[in-house]
Amino acid sequence: MADDPFFYVILVACLGVAAILIWGVSLFGTGGDSKKSNKVMQLRIAAQFVAVVLIVGFAYVRSQSGN
Repeated sequence: MADDPFFYVILVACLGVAAILIWGVSLFGTGGDSKKSNKVMQLRIAAQFVAVVLIVGFAYVRSQSGN
């Protein structure tokens, strides 16, 4: 599985979601601008959607190829 380049795209997407999550939680923790915190968390939801679509697509392609 790790020899497939698409796997690394998924890995980067998941790490991006984690980074955005950490950024958003840190904004909430500092008590900064709540509008900015909410926008960052909305960005996280969008990034998470992309990551899930990539994971499902990867699983589908792998199941069709018989690997």
